[in-house]
Formats: sequence, structure tokens, C-alpha cells
Amino acid sequence: MARFGGGVHPAGCKQYSREKEIGRLPDPKEVWVPLSQHIGAPAVPAVQAGERVLRGQLIGRAAEGLSANVFSPVAGTVKGIVTHITFAGKKAEHVLIENDFSDEHTALAPLAERTPESVLARIAEAGIVGMGGAGFPTAVKLNVRGRVDTLLINGAECEPYITCDDRLMREYAAEVTAGAELCRLACGAQRVIIGVEKNKPEAIAALTPFCKGNIALQKLRTRYPQGAEKQFIRSCTGRTVGEGELPADAGVVVINAHTAYAVWAACEKGEPCYERVMTVSGGAVERPANLWVKNGTPLREIADHCGAHEECGRIVSGGPMMGDAVFSLKICAKKTTSALLFLSKEEAETNKSSVCIGCGKCVQACPMGLSPTFIEEALLAKNYAEAKRYGAPACIGCGCCSYVCPAKRYLAQGVKLAKKIISERGI
Repeated sequence: MARFGGGVHPAGCKQYSREKEIGRLPDPKEVWVPLSQHIGAPAVPAVQAGERVLRGQLIGRAAEGLSANVFSPVAGTVKGIVTHITFAGKKAEHVLIENDFSDEHTALAPLAERTPESVLARIAEAGIVGMGGAGFPTAVKLNVRGRVDTLLINGAECEPYITCDDRLMREYAAEVTAGAELCRLACGAQRVIIGVEKNKPEAIAALTPFCKGNIALQKLRTRYPQGAEKQFIRSCTGRTVGEGELPADAGVVVINAHTAYAVWAACEKGEPCYERVMTVSGGAVERPANLWVKNGTPLREIADHCGAHEECGRIVSGGPMMGDAVFSLKICAKKTTSALLFLSKEEAETNKSSVCIGCGKCVQACPMGLSPTFIEEALLAKNYAEAKRYGAPACIGCGCCSYVCPAKRYLAQGVKLAKKIISERGI
């Protein structure tokens, strides 16, 4: 097993929810379904105010170019196409649906045959995107026939607190591996490797009986960011994806374990992507859980169900290393919302930053071999060309630099900002 350089060993904090079987969040009275739940252009509304929709009905049609379909997670009446607040703090179009609790549903037509073309078409039709957090349309990602020999299924789940993929692999091992085989067919790979960190022995045990033939299971060392795409490829295959290259350039394609499950559900059950498993965890949660949550569910519904305390140290969507701070529980869950964390004041360290002491720990921890402190210095001097020379565009946003910094400098945020400015200005 190859190893990547850098990385850190943060406390796992998975004890809150790892033994919680996947439950189901009660459906809310209203859902605000975002028309943008993916990388690319927002979906185009396919319904209008006053129209009755069924669970599983198309409500947003993929726009031209890179986009993805959006489906209704409940049966009810469309109250309108409204603007609603997003995780980014901006207003965007949502489809507001009043739930009638009839749960009348529709499904995609059965697949007549299993060919690469039909499976790819079904993945696109079902609106499946990368559910590990990236949100890249999966049909586009898997459309690499003739370029790859290996499909990797990312089950590392290296972020602290998050256990949704762990539980999914434990409870739906047959479905995840069947989905992986469908994805292998779609992308034309010869083999599948499912990579799981060693700290998930139950998931490994559940998957093992189904890992045969074209599918192999790879046990990975427990080290963050093991689940980052380039590091995951290195650990599973020993191959390196160079700067500016895509995984397909190294002969591989990577999808998340939850995405593989969604592909199985779309192909075998005709079920489009309108819900996902989420972890709700943290020291300020009375009832941590792993839950099936419908897209468009307000975060407040989730918080109330789990007894989460809003007046806590910090609320985070996703993991504490790469996730985003949540400023309002009016925001609604979407396809890529893997976790909602309510961290106590003790867990949410808020020490003030001080001057860099030149220890070099950020350089040692960076899995991409960058010098975060030099990039931050160039950013503060508004010398963006210098920030680029130090490698800011190669940053994967893992947060290792900020985690190890004894001066508590906002290195990860600084490098992320530099990367954004360099991209926007075409430097």
C-alpha cells in the first residue's frame, strides 16, 4: 500500500454516532428544494405554482452544459419558485413544496438492459452527483470509457465526527458493491477498488463477502486527509495525479460510496436522487444520529429532531476540517450535505491568532507539499502572482495547516482565498 506525504491525526470523535443505525427523519411540512445542488448551472424549473407533484417527480431540468436534474422529495403542492438563503449566504432559486403527507410517488422507468450507454443515461436522468461533498455530476465524471482501467470507490470517510458512509457501507454493503459494478460498466474500467480506512472494521467485514471478481477491498491507514481524491488515488493504486491533471490522466476515476449506492437505487429501483444519509453529531447534540434526510429539509427540522442546541460553540455543515460554518438553520439540506455538527464551546476552539513563529509545521503537514505560511504572506501583501508561484492553486482545502499551527493562524482560509482570487483574475 502506497502512502501520501503530510497529513495529520485529528481526534476521530466518531463515538457519538458510529453505533447509531440509520434512521429516518420525519418529513417536514414544507421543503425548499434548491435548484442548484451540484457543480455547474442551476437546474431550470420544470413545475409552477399551484401544480401538484409526486415524490420522485422531476421539478428541475438540467440546464445546458454542466448541470443535473432535481426531483421532488415529497408529494404535495408547489407553492412557488422562490429565492431562499444558501450555505454560501446568498439567495438562490428553490422550489417550495407544501407536503400533503400522502407519499404518492413515481419512479423512473425500468432499465431494459444494462449497457454502458444505458447506465450512464440513467445516472444523468436520476440527477446523481458526487455525494461526498463535491457535487460534480456523476454521469459526466464516469464518461471516460477508453481512458481508465480502475474505478475507485471512496469509503475512507476521514473527516472527524462523520459516520454516514460508514453506516451505509455496513447496512447496505450489497447495494454499494452492486452500484460500484454498475459504475464500472459505465466508465469501462477493468477493476474496482473500494478503499476503507482501517478504523472501520465493521464496514470492512460487511463489504468483504461482496468484494470478489472485479471488485477488491483495500484497507487504508487511518490518516487525514485519506479521503481527498489525489491522496486516495495514491493510497489505493500508487499512482500520482500531477498538478493540472485529472484522475483519468492517471487511468482512474473516483466516486464516493454513497454515490455508488445512489447509482444502484436509480438503476435497480428507478429511484432518483432526492434524499441522502446525514450524520448529526457533536457535543451539543442530545441525540446524535445517522438519518435519511429529504433534500430541501430545513436544518432546523434536523436540529429539533436530534435535540441539538443552537447556542453552541459552532454549527458546521460537513466535517470540522473542510466543512462550512452554518449561520442560519433556515438553510436547507441538499444532495451534498453529509453532516450537520453542533460543536460545544470546548470542541470549537476559538483561540486568537498570533504572529507566525516560523516553525514549519504547516509545511510538514500539507499533503500537497505546499508552504501555506508563504502563501498567506503573499496574500496579505496582495502579491497574487507570488501566491501562485508558491502553489496556491494546488491546495485541496483540507485544513491540515490551520490544524497544526501553534500560532492559530487562519492559513487554510488564506490559501483558499488566494486560490479563489488567482482563478477569478486569471493570474
